[in-house]
Amino acid sequence: MVRGLLVALLVVVVLWSLAVGALVLLGRRSQARELATLIPNLLVLFRGLLRDPRVPKSTKGWLWFAVVWLISPIDLIPEFIPVAGPLDDAIVAALVLRHVLQHTDRQMLADHWRGEPSTLDAIIRLGRREPRPRT
Repeated sequence: MVRGLLVALLVVVVLWSLAVGALVLLGRRSQARELATLIPNLLVLFRGLLRDPRVPKSTKGWLWFAVVWLISPIDLIPEFIPVAGPLDDAIVAALVLRHVLQHTDRQMLADHWRGEPSTLDAIIRLGRREPRPRT
C-alpha cells in the first residue's frame, strides 16, 4: 500500500518536473517558476486557512476531510492501478480546492498565498467559474 503511494508520488513528481523543464526550454522561465512552486504554495495556503479563525468551520471541515482522504491508505481505486489509482485522490483534492475557493473570501486567500498574485488570481478564476448555461 505504501509502495503504491510512493510510486504515485514519484509519477506526479516526474510529470511535474517534465512540465517545468519544458517551460524552461520554451523560454518561459517565470511560468516555470510558478509551476515549480504551485504545490508548495497550495500546501502553505491550506495550512494557513486551517489555522485562520476567519475561515468558516465548514470550509475547514472540507480541508480536514481532504487531508484525511489523501493520507488514508484506503482508496476507492487502489493506488497500484496505473493512471486510475491516484485519480480518486486528485478528484477529491480538486473538489475540495473548488469548495475552498468558492466559500473563502479572496482577501483571506491572499493573506496566506506565498506565490505570485497573478497565479492566485488564475486559480480563483478557475475555481469560481460558473457553469455555462445550456443552449
